[in-house]
Amino acid sequence: MNHFGQNTFAINRAQELARKIEAADSIETLVIHAEEGRRIGESFLGAGLSGALTTYAISWLNDCLAARVVALTAEEARLPAANWCWISLGSEGRHEQTLVTDQDNGLVFSASDEHEATLLRNVFLPFAQKVNQRLAECGFTLCSGDIMAGNPAWCRSEEEWKGLFFDWIHKPEPSALLNASIFFDVRPLYGDFSLVKPLRDMLVKWAPNAETFLRLMATNALAAEPPIGFTGDVVMEKDGGEKFIDIKKYGIRIFVDVARIIGLAHGVDSASTRTRFEMAGQKFGMNPLDVSVALQAMSDLQRLRLGHQQRAIAAGKNPDNHLHPDELSTYDEAVLREGLKQAKRLQQRLKLTYRI
Repeated sequence: MNHFGQNTFAINRAQELARKIEAADSIETLVIHAEEGRRIGESFLGAGLSGALTTYAISWLNDCLAARVVALTAEEARLPAANWCWISLGSEGRHEQTLVTDQDNGLVFSASDEHEATLLRNVFLPFAQKVNQRLAECGFTLCSGDIMAGNPAWCRSEEEWKGLFFDWIHKPEPSALLNASIFFDVRPLYGDFSLVKPLRDMLVKWAPNAETFLRLMATNALAAEPPIGFTGDVVMEKDGGEKFIDIKKYGIRIFVDVARIIGLAHGVDSASTRTRFEMAGQKFGMNPLDVSVALQAMSDLQRLRLGHQQRAIAAGKNPDNHLHPDELSTYDEAVLREGLKQAKRLQQRLKLTYRI
């Protein structure tokens, strides 16, 4: 079977699974579907999908699964009449999930005042915690940083979320910058999507004028510099006798961070890295070819990352982001080197823009 045939087969399998997920009437059934989803996710690269398309396809399947978990749990729970929405954050919000991912989610609900918000939170929390646990049963690891809707800090009324977003932009302390890098990639997943629009509208209105916030975000984005040596080769880290590069930290995350900063700076109403580059890249001094090259470089690095995770899973190991040189063909070495160079160019442009 050629790549076109494999590609079509993989997409058809994903669409068929999505239909089965939508029809599922129990968490036990969804756990079985989740395992099938992981196998399909592992097949996307072999089917010829690019790194960018593979992460999008994996995220799309994960969306279907997570939304059904929320829906089934909501049907069982005795929830109040208030409107509410389950929100996706981080890589899930950007549609950039890989073969291994943890949960990043929250919950927003409507409330008339602070007192009602407190009462409603106490009702929504057991529901949110049950969803988090069920998602974990389906393979979505509990977030080590507790960025989940079952945490009272991230189960809030619309007005409370607005207050947080406003403070993070106008009082950019280290914790605020960290939260912004996760929560400003917000996307509604299930429920009343209109509750998320005011939050995104706030970002469009306030972020472009928040010079201190943007400059500090840019400074953070420069903290991890791509390990390109004087000769232009990739300098690997060493852990004991092993050499590796953290391809997420020193490569992919730089593209994501830069896209987020320029998207916020120019009022782009989207959590998508691609959309942020396409809509704000020119205002950042990038011509259409620069944008295309940056997106291709990120996609290529994602392909290397996914391939590494796929090999680890096949070998019965825990997948991570530590790419080893012996995994790379001569071609992939060139792809890695050029991808990191593109990340470095983006950082240099960031330095010039914010005079860092």
